[in-house]
Amino acid sequence: MDKLSERVPDDIAMPEAVARAMGISDNALRQLRYRGGGPRFIRLGSRVRYRWSDVERWLDEHAVEPQETA
Repeated sequence: MDKLSERVPDDIAMPEAVARAMGISDNALRQLRYRGGGPRFIRLGSRVRYRWSDVERWLDEHAVEPQETA
């Protein structure tokens, strides 16, 4: 286990896994990044990674509470 890629913490995710978990396409997640939206991400050269904690935080910030109907 000398390579960093073999020691990546469980909290770090590739964009494909994040998109799949969010129920969107890889391209939709890429577009969110391009437009300055979406979860916070880490850029490692040309590679992009996400922390699951950042993804969960972003989803929580965009959660909509249902309105009671009278």
